[in-house]
Amino acid sequence: MRFLLIEDNPKLAGAIVERLQLDGHAVDHADTLGGAADCLAVADYDLILLDIMLPDGDGRDFLSRHRKAAKRTPVIVVTARSEVSDRVGLLDLGADDYITKPFDFSELEARCRAVLRRQGGAADNRKSYQGLVLDSTAGELLFDDHRTALRNRELRLLEVFFNAPGQVFSKSHLMDRLFSLSNEASENAIEVYVGRLRKRLEGSGARIETVRGLGYRMVPA
Repeated sequence: MRFLLIEDNPKLAGAIVERLQLDGHAVDHADTLGGAADCLAVADYDLILLDIMLPDGDGRDFLSRHRKAAKRTPVIVVTARSEVSDRVGLLDLGADDYITKPFDFSELEARCRAVLRRQGGAADNRKSYQGLVLDSTAGELLFDDHRTALRNRELRLLEVFFNAPGQVFSKSHLMDRLFSLSNEASENAIEVYVGRLRKRLEGSGARIETVRGLGYRMVPA
């Protein structure tokens, strides 16, 4: 998954980015609304984490414009305001959730999972395909009597395929899902991760197929 963090506190932003990257997510960070607009102009995001008080404006104005433009990217507001009226106002503006500073990072991760799960219409963090079960919370792939622990980027890449079986994904699209703007990576990295996933899927009911000149898709074995 690719996240956009809009937060002007460098210490907090650094800690959030580090924690989410450890989970295998690609995270771009903007410390102003102007910087956020630049990021949104060149990348698509699965989730936005939005601070309210920013050097060049109010995050609530950003949220309002985001929803009026019919943008469906889920937004979790990170706020120091704890009054009920403030929280209700954020939800009415279109926030999908909020978390109040200070917070525990495990709670932030859980809220991110919950919002993404609702966005995808799933009841839990487990996805199934051809007898395979991908448990995103445990970071495991299960089939028959096999239980395989996945590395973080393997997990995030496999989530892309599980979310749309049969759909062809280009290398550039997969790069966009796995790496942030600050990461230095080539499309060869995608080949490496796909190769690892193919080994993980051996003996299961699914495989990752190369569509020459287009990319990769997950199909029945």
